[in-house]
Amino acid sequence: MNGTVIVDKPAGRTSFDIVHDIRNVLNIKKIGHTGTLDPLTTGVLPVCINEATKLIQFFAEDDKEYRATMLLGVETDTLDMEGKVVARKLPDVTVDEIEDVIQSFTGAIEQRAPRYSAIKFKGKPLYKWTREGVDITPPLRTIEIYGIIIEDIALPYVSFVVSCSKGTYIRSLCADIGNRLGCGACLYRLRRVKSGYFREESAITLEGLNKEEKKQSIMENLIPMAEMLPQLRSIIVDAEIAGKIKNGYQPGIDVLKSYNTDTLAEGDLVKFVLEGNHIVAIARMLCSSEEITPSRADGGVAKILRVFNN
Repeated sequence: MNGTVIVDKPAGRTSFDIVHDIRNVLNIKKIGHTGTLDPLTTGVLPVCINEATKLIQFFAEDDKEYRATMLLGVETDTLDMEGKVVARKLPDVTVDEIEDVIQSFTGAIEQRAPRYSAIKFKGKPLYKWTREGVDITPPLRTIEIYGIIIEDIALPYVSFVVSCSKGTYIRSLCADIGNRLGCGACLYRLRRVKSGYFREESAITLEGLNKEEKKQSIMENLIPMAEMLPQLRSIIVDAEIAGKIKNGYQPGIDVLKSYNTDTLAEGDLVKFVLEGNHIVAIARMLCSSEEITPSRADGGVAKILRVFNN
């Protein structure tokens, strides 16, 4: 069994809890998720099973989309409702002010991760340093907010949908918005509705099911590995070439010359797929389509990054 299942993570459980549960249900060892969700957060959690765990590295750059509710006038040490309240202030702000400030956070911005986060400092997560009483200021990082759609303003609550780059902390975004408004704010509720190409419509709920029901649901909704990176060009190879690739062969012009590679650029990722929709490998192009010439017959066209056995 190789593939990915999109789980609708409930509030109150960690991403590790979900992975641990599925590991026990399927009685497997190789399993992992593509992006941690805080216990407070619900929504899309892609879980990769067996050989599909080799694909996790390729989801690292995936954009995300969240539906969030922010509480104005309340600040906490964790920047969300799970933390200790450290300040309260009446949010004496207008709707226009809220809208203007929120939209000012679109584009590339500098953001500081919460002190209670899994980002590591000297090999240890920040939240562990914080719990030990060590005050470490996380470094500023550049992230990108592609867009924010405000859905509702019912003070002191503000609900919005935000699409963003990897590494974005919505907790920090809420706190920064509150600081700019002058009243403070924290994250009240959060749901991830999209992670890369995976949307909440494809997510399954495992809560309330017994072990056999969970197993059946997972198997019925398992996404095959060859379908997991739809943005990558698929290059179909025969069993002979597939075998050579698995034995260390780096594809040259002999493999790519018969395929339409006109739009490939140097650095692009491609999937080598065996007839029957079985993924063989993922490779990075070492040259553009225009540079694929007979001189590269013995390799040097694409570098294999990952080989799969499925």
